[in-house]
Amino acid sequence: MNENATEVAVGGAVLAVAIGFLVYAAQATGLGAPAGSYELRAAFRSVEGVKLGTDVRMAGVKVGTVTGLSLNPDTFMAEARFTVRDGILLPDDSTVLISSEGLLGGNFVEITPGGSPFNLQPGAEIEDTQGAVSLTTLLMKFVGGAAGDALKAGE
Repeated sequence: MNENATEVAVGGAVLAVAIGFLVYAAQATGLGAPAGSYELRAAFRSVEGVKLGTDVRMAGVKVGTVTGLSLNPDTFMAEARFTVRDGILLPDDSTVLISSEGLLGGNFVEITPGGSPFNLQPGAEIEDTQGAVSLTTLLMKFVGGAAGDALKAGE
């Protein structure tokens, strides 16, 4: 009987640790909208390199996280949902773009505030967007352009 009580106690402790880990993982990846923030939406041609939990930044400072990504079957655009901390009021003509941290770094969502006197309301969509630029596509254009220039020079 004493062994059963020990097994139940150890099982309960393992279950508590697992639940704690799941709660921590959900908060760290931004799966739920954190308290003290509001959600906005934006549609992009490409969200390559962006995933749930990706940073949303303004002037290099993290102000939120990406909370959802989906494909709109009517427009074939990638729709992103992201949070912004309360107290940061964005003008309704703000721009959202996907930027790269560098050649080997990951991507993040960058907000550039506009100059309108009217602010975005929670749940609003930012219409001025710029999607991710694929490094592979840029390299292919560069290599293709260099090969084309070499052929022209040989003529």
